[in-house]
Amino acid sequence: MVKIAVVGAGNGGQALAGYLAMKGFDVSLFNRSKRRISPIIDSHSIKIEGQVVGEYHISFATTNMEEAIKGRKLIMVVVPAFAHKEIAKRMAPYLEDGQIIVLNPGRTGGALEFNNVLKEENVKKDVIVAEAQTFIFASRMSNPGVAKVFRIKNAVPVSALPATRNAELEEVLCNAIPEFEIVKNVIYTSFNNIGVVFHPATLILNAARVETTAGKFEFYFEGISPSVAKVLEKIDEERCKVMELFNAEPMTAKDWLNYAYDVRGNSLYEAIRNNVGYRGIYAPPTLDNRYILEDLPMSLVPISSFGEEYGVKTPVIDSIINLANIMMGKNFWKEGRTVKDLGLEGMSIEDIIRLVEEGES
Repeated sequence: MVKIAVVGAGNGGQALAGYLAMKGFDVSLFNRSKRRISPIIDSHSIKIEGQVVGEYHISFATTNMEEAIKGRKLIMVVVPAFAHKEIAKRMAPYLEDGQIIVLNPGRTGGALEFNNVLKEENVKKDVIVAEAQTFIFASRMSNPGVAKVFRIKNAVPVSALPATRNAELEEVLCNAIPEFEIVKNVIYTSFNNIGVVFHPATLILNAARVETTAGKFEFYFEGISPSVAKVLEKIDEERCKVMELFNAEPMTAKDWLNYAYDVRGNSLYEAIRNNVGYRGIYAPPTLDNRYILEDLPMSLVPISSFGEEYGVKTPVIDSIINLANIMMGKNFWKEGRTVKDLGLEGMSIEDIIRLVEEGES
């Protein structure tokens, strides 16, 4: 069995490390700060609750990146997308030939950004950078060393950059976690980014409730009313139109709920209500949360940027970004990934497709 490193020990990272240990893998866990992993450093164990129940032992937890990834064939990066650049820089000096790095998830343009940083850091090792379309679990961390898995998704699309490395990715990743499904290229993982449909607008439109209750309501079941769901459907329509620029057939949010959770509905609102996997997931306690700090600059902004570059209007997406700028006192247009930041400015659609499928000539 391959040795696996999990980089990031938040809600998802701890759950994933424990889950992989349950499956019998030799797992290391890295976190940038010691606070979240101090109990795991001492006990080497992670307790999982929910759909998976048990206490499982990992090899070790550490704040030392070199130690964490040394000799590890598969490196599962589970950090907010705004930290991808920093993680790539930290990882660059210690990478080894043959390693596979998977961003869980990449959000929009994650693999492109990560790969660009490795080039800037002059990494010459033969490594594969890949990105997942979403995270495999709906999960939350109860306490350090304790994670709750609400639901394991049926399938998670993933692709390497370039797609010519997908066979190598599949051999290692899908043998470890069969729920991963190889798709054509990172266009499919970056733009079928469903979290960007559900998270930012729902949080923005529930801002008063979040701030007056500290998030003490069920995010999906109480936060998404029929009228909020109509806004989400418009965001989804704009996302799909941008994706269609790349001659790729998008998966709607409603179709994704069926794909990932086996739920159906005549509308997006109805499909969300039918998803028992969302039961018990509460809203964030503040707006200062990854649903805005990650999903806006790393998902909504790049989707809008691609739309602007190639002639697709995204007025509802743009309005959510502008509202968030006011509420958060930030400028996500400047902080976020753009066509220029991803090194794609001036490239044609055909050039970008060739890049993600075949790599640079």
